[in-house]
Amino acid sequence: MSGHGSASRPGHRAAGDDNLTLAVLTIVGTVAALSFGDAVIKLISADFLLWQIFVLRSLLAIPVLGAIGLMRRGTGLGALRIRRPLWTGLRSLLLVAMWVVYYASLPHLKLSIAASAYYTLPIFIVLFSAVLMKERISAIGWIAVGLGFAGVVLILDPNADDFNAFVLLPLVSAVFYALAMILTRTRCRDEHPLALSLALNLAFVAAGVLGSALVGLDGSGGSGYLVGAWTPMGASQWAAMIVLAATVVVASVGTAVAYQVGRPSVVASFDFAYVGFAVIWGVLIFGEVPEPQAAVGIVLVVAAGLLAVRRRTQAGRD
Repeated sequence: MSGHGSASRPGHRAAGDDNLTLAVLTIVGTVAALSFGDAVIKLISADFLLWQIFVLRSLLAIPVLGAIGLMRRGTGLGALRIRRPLWTGLRSLLLVAMWVVYYASLPHLKLSIAASAYYTLPIFIVLFSAVLMKERISAIGWIAVGLGFAGVVLILDPNADDFNAFVLLPLVSAVFYALAMILTRTRCRDEHPLALSLALNLAFVAAGVLGSALVGLDGSGGSGYLVGAWTPMGASQWAAMIVLAATVVVASVGTAVAYQVGRPSVVASFDFAYVGFAVIWGVLIFGEVPEPQAAVGIVLVVAAGLLAVRRRTQAGRD
């Protein structure tokens, strides 16, 4: 994903360098990796401390990023140099905050409720694109977002009676993600995707170390996503962590590429594909066969993506 020519020439990308095909393929691959990583976490243990995942996953991912940089012709480790530390740092903090806030909601919400609230994020991205980037969003663009969100609701089938005040946390998480992707497009577009990935993983390590220090590694503060003890690491846990490190490399680089070479309002429509992949992993790993209602939802998600591509293609010819 990071080998795209324009992505390797920071500072030389203009609006005319957009590559819709690359953006779409990259974001779909990215959410596939993210959803698989979440399935792995669910499979191995529900008791992994968030800070432990942050630290170990990123410590494994950072050398991989360095190796990728060394293998690149011309740039080498220069691809990892951060040119705009302020904006890149802010982007990383927003993404770390996104995950912390989202995980903080999970002990108090059903996963379907939390995910439904979180996947309002394309709506926020389209809104911020219109307000902050002055991007004109057509009626078809809004319809695409609405279809995608409707598909997510059908797939997850949330029960309105289960909503409570904690549902605001995934909404806040979605806002953080949307703002981070707008920054990727407007302020970090000339950063190399490897540099953005490195900055994010360094932020994960820093947050993990700080979080672990605050709650105490002895687990005396309780148990759960945010407070508790580190899980003892055996062979299966390390294998799972290696898989998670691979997925975070793909996801962090892929997200940067997608939002650098594609308009956020278009790329955001394909973020919904996460839910479709989650259904696939559920069938393959956990034997969870989707109900007919979920199948209809998947169709709506796909239709939303195709509609967004059609809208963008037509706009490019106008």
